[in-house]
Amino acid sequence: MTEQDPDQAREAPRRPEVTSANVAPVLVKLTPPFEVRLSQFFWIISFAVGAFAVVFLFVVREELLPLIEEVARRVTDGRSDETYTSAADILFWIVFGALVAVLLVQITLMVSFTSRRPNVRWWQLSTLALLALVVVLSPEWVALGSHGAQFQAMIAAQAGLVVLALLCSILPRAMSWSARRVDVRRGPAGVQGHVDL
Repeated sequence: MTEQDPDQAREAPRRPEVTSANVAPVLVKLTPPFEVRLSQFFWIISFAVGAFAVVFLFVVREELLPLIEEVARRVTDGRSDETYTSAADILFWIVFGALVAVLLVQITLMVSFTSRRPNVRWWQLSTLALLALVVVLSPEWVALGSHGAQFQAMIAAQAGLVVLALLCSILPRAMSWSARRVDVRRGPAGVQGHVDL
């Protein structure tokens, strides 16, 4: 038996692939881009400031009510004391309830934003408009006396943080992240892709 020349030896056949690139996409949970996480950070800080402002307003309520009564007297004089007391109480609870409602709606909308719901930013912008209205009108209604400037600064800071959160959420990478709606993985190599639903 003669030895076979190594140069003439046949190459081993190529082994078949055990995976295929033609596989179904798999849903994955990727880390949101930095802009989205920064927006979430500003939202959370604004919630903390807004909650503190609501608690602060409730704590100084007894000091504010007589001052609100004086404002009501300047608007319409000649009514009974009970009328002014009721008007001050109603006005206080309207502002207090508006701040609580805006805060709760903003928390809900931030969860929707994190879940990539469509058109959430417009609703978030509308809550900013309501908060800005409270900031503008509060010096006439409840931001009175020695604590008025402090309360005004708190809700103004809350509104400023909301502006920063919204600005971060409309940066290009944040917008494309929202538009994707879901993240998917395609192929055996774990190539990341996306689909629009």
